[in-house]
Amino acid sequence: MRAVALIGIDGSGKTTQAHRLADALTAAGHPATYHRNAGGRRWLGRLAHRLGRPDAQRLVGRNGMLAVESVLRWLAIAGAVLSRLVTGRIAVMDRYSVCQYASIRAHGGHRRWERLARIGYRVFPPPQVTFLLAVDPAEAYRRIEQRGTDHESMRYLTAADAAYRALPEYPTFVVVDAGRPPAEVTRQIREHLAGWLRVGESRVRPVPPDVEPVAVGPVAL
Repeated sequence: MRAVALIGIDGSGKTTQAHRLADALTAAGHPATYHRNAGGRRWLGRLAHRLGRPDAQRLVGRNGMLAVESVLRWLAIAGAVLSRLVTGRIAVMDRYSVCQYASIRAHGGHRRWERLARIGYRVFPPPQVTFLLAVDPAEAYRRIEQRGTDHESMRYLTAADAAYRALPEYPTFVVVDAGRPPAEVTRQIREHLAGWLRVGESRVRPVPPDVEPVAVGPVAL
């Protein structure tokens, strides 16, 4: 399966970069589709507020929230994988299975929750490349507050950042400094996927020349 996953804490810029990457790959002659593999936690949070609860966990409990999130994310990823098999397009995953493992850890879920999640999610093949967009939790918090569509506590963001770095899959991640300007983050990702973007690269929209190129190893197509 040809797929690229972008993971990281809320506010790291996953969605922006995933959309840009899908567009760049398609422009380079490698049709790609963006897939937002959310777990529904934002939706649950909004529902909780409408019902007078401060957050999703206060609405359905920690175990209930983790169960709903695990199921919804599994269904989203399953749909993305199926779409990839049917269309043959590259799948650009905005979040993937490891995001659920990190979420379980960050929310203090019992180890059995992660074991169960890993059993359920192991049917999904690992992406060829997984980019971890690493950003300081304080900067992520600032971005989330600035966009004003949801809210995350510093405590959770810090716990999520630590959870990603503690995952057994962490050594396989390509860590990108997402604290830099978006154009530079895009450049880091494109440099790593140089082999995928080489064909038809003249059609790829250039990154604004406001930053210097970042040297990272290319991935062969």
